[in-house]
Amino acid sequence: MFVTLWLALFLTPCLSVHLTYYVEERKHVGTYIGDIAADKQLLDGISLLDNDLVTFSLLRMSKFSIIPLFNVSKTGKLYTSQNIDAESLCKYNTECSRILHVAVHKDETFVDVLKIKVFIQDINDNTPEFPVRQVNLSFSEGDRKGMSHSLPNAIDKDVGIENSQISYEFQKRLDTPFTLSVSKRVDGTAKLEIVLAVELDREVKDSYSLQVIAKDGGFPPKQSTLNVKITVTDVNDNPPVFLKNEYHVFIENTNLRNKPVIILSAKDLDIHENGQVLYYFSSQTSEVTKSYFKLNKHTGEIFQREKLPSGHKELFQLYVEAKDGGNPPLTHLAMVLINITNQQNNAPIIDVNFVSGLRENTLSISENIKVSAFIAFVKVTDNDIGPNGRVNCDLQHDHFQLQNLDFKEYKVTLKKPVDREIKDHYEISISCQDKGLPPLRTKRKFSVQITDVNDVKPRFTKENFRFLVYENEKSNFPVGFINATDEDLGDGGQLTFFFLQNKNRILPFQITDTGFILTSQPLDREQQEIYKFEVFVRDNGTPSLNSTSNVIVEVVDENDNAPYFTFPSINPFSLDIHYHPQSKNDITVLKASDRDSPRNAFLKYEIIGGNDKQLFLINPYTGMLSFSRAVYQNDAGSYDLKAVVKDSGTPVLSATTTLSLTLSVSNKTSLSAQSRKSGNYIPLYLVAIITFAAMIVLVVILVSMIACIIRYKNGRRVQRATPIDQSNPERSEIYHLVSQSNNLVSASRSTNDTSGRCTPTIESRSLYNSADTNSLKIATIARRLPAPSQIEGDGSNSTLNIPY
Repeated sequence: MFVTLWLALFLTPCLSVHLTYYVEERKHVGTYIGDIAADKQLLDGISLLDNDLVTFSLLRMSKFSIIPLFNVSKTGKLYTSQNIDAESLCKYNTECSRILHVAVHKDETFVDVLKIKVFIQDINDNTPEFPVRQVNLSFSEGDRKGMSHSLPNAIDKDVGIENSQISYEFQKRLDTPFTLSVSKRVDGTAKLEIVLAVELDREVKDSYSLQVIAKDGGFPPKQSTLNVKITVTDVNDNPPVFLKNEYHVFIENTNLRNKPVIILSAKDLDIHENGQVLYYFSSQTSEVTKSYFKLNKHTGEIFQREKLPSGHKELFQLYVEAKDGGNPPLTHLAMVLINITNQQNNAPIIDVNFVSGLRENTLSISENIKVSAFIAFVKVTDNDIGPNGRVNCDLQHDHFQLQNLDFKEYKVTLKKPVDREIKDHYEISISCQDKGLPPLRTKRKFSVQITDVNDVKPRFTKENFRFLVYENEKSNFPVGFINATDEDLGDGGQLTFFFLQNKNRILPFQITDTGFILTSQPLDREQQEIYKFEVFVRDNGTPSLNSTSNVIVEVVDENDNAPYFTFPSINPFSLDIHYHPQSKNDITVLKASDRDSPRNAFLKYEIIGGNDKQLFLINPYTGMLSFSRAVYQNDAGSYDLKAVVKDSGTPVLSATTTLSLTLSVSNKTSLSAQSRKSGNYIPLYLVAIITFAAMIVLVVILVSMIACIIRYKNGRRVQRATPIDQSNPERSEIYHLVSQSNNLVSASRSTNDTSGRCTPTIESRSLYNSADTNSLKIATIARRLPAPSQIEGDGSNSTLNIPY
């Protein structure tokens, strides 16, 4: 019956292992071991759309556990997380493995908890080493054939059977009177002896040099050499001997530390130093075992070093070597088996792993999580024996419940729906009690935080955003701020802004994640004055919600374009003028243009040079060049008039041109102003003529005024009945529209008359609202200029002949 129970206990954990993997020691960190999801075929029954919802994680059963040796990715790939050393983890000549608990998640619930067994395969990474490089032995010349002396055996720290299996070779000369004897001891290591094959004669030869080579069973094998120097003399020939080769000890885990577990004794027949025995742990005693026990090398007493583990039977193997004081020392090895029995009653330990933990002892779940969802994995540990280790657990709550998974393993599931708007967090307490006397109880408390669901779209504060920005500003100049709100919490309330880009148009703007619109390059109003585009905002929730809004950016003009003359288009420009008394004062019209907006492009003309006689005058607004006074014969000659046109911007920009005028005066004109002043009287007939002409002029003026008033009234009636045809150039010259608007104005030339009639137009336009534009138009009639074919020249200095 005892054998059956032992087999049941041994096979139970084996049967519960879901997958088994193998990995060699000393592999690099991050070495791939296996695909849990594929090997377990967990995704075979899940649609491709749901594959990304299934994740894996490695569970740590206790907060006191050391850094894990392995790591499991979210997709179920198993990797190493440390450089694994089998020699530091496992005992010699034993199975080296570790059990992992891997949780399978879907959405916010546990699907399953897998037990994975990973075997750590030893590699031949250690060379068999002798404790010393050279051993000095002494043989008495009186020793008989078969006399032997012990040699220290080599130690291979590998835990694998083949890698730690050591074979020995003896290198010697043919006339060497020694052989190497290799036998096995209790702990499986070799016992090496140099055996005398032929009796010695010290007078023939008093020393020998030999070599013992130790090779392990790895592939390729590794080896080391022990040099043996033998001196022919009398030596220590009796090793210490234990009374038994094996000792069995049973102790409780409450054993007192100052009380020896066992006292070992070995006898040595030699005397003096050769008979003094010291005790040491053999190299085959694991470091874990040494951490619990210590050995007094003089008395052979073994004491408990630390508190022994409780909760299950533990067997410790100690190999104690007795060594005498000879040179070389002789040794004997004994094995001590220490069995631990448990007599304690410890309270259960509760470990809780959350599907999505915000922080320690706080679980986060969504308010739309389904009933019966697996939200936490509970592992209870109580390693006491018998009733002391049997545990019952309970959870009392209206919305959550505890369900059994496996032996001392549970899951916390949702019993009723939760609503964040009613309550956004809950306090949960899990209670576990063993059946010992007295029973011990442990409680584990944690909080459940209910998170919001992203169900509200982001909303702009305006349907349309309108901004003004000056042209020529540097990149990253702020244009405006787009404001949007989202009532959701967390990521659902975090907003990111984008432009809805058109592949055929690249906007000279950029927008930050927080909604600030900046220029990405300097703007040029003359290329584009208004930009219209859409801004897209989305939240960071899952699924993400979004909204759009319209943005209008108007580029405000700066005075960055100087005016330029369109006539004359050549600088200098030559012009021949013939004057006779019946001529009008108008000579020609200078024309200029400016690419800037009207407020910066209102142009004024001015003569700045070449008018020393004050003979010429230019209308500052129309550009009309005319005579400023009466012309006399002595005014004939050449004039280089320098004219300038200036805009209305800040700073003022200008352009200049030179008119090379050649003035000829008719003989009928007075010689000079002085000659007219020299007359002492005016003829009577001339007075009569002047008086008659003045009366005629007065009558004409009165008739014209009456006609204008009548025509103006008739025009008003027609204008109310029928809109004025602005396309008719003759009628457009009749009407004058005067605007009282305070808006900025600009001067431009009417294009209705291209044959020489100059009709400057002052037009007012609002900078910000083209729909409210008012215009001021003033029409004047000038002397017709000759057709372009009448202009002669070589392209650099042209001459225009105008008859007056």
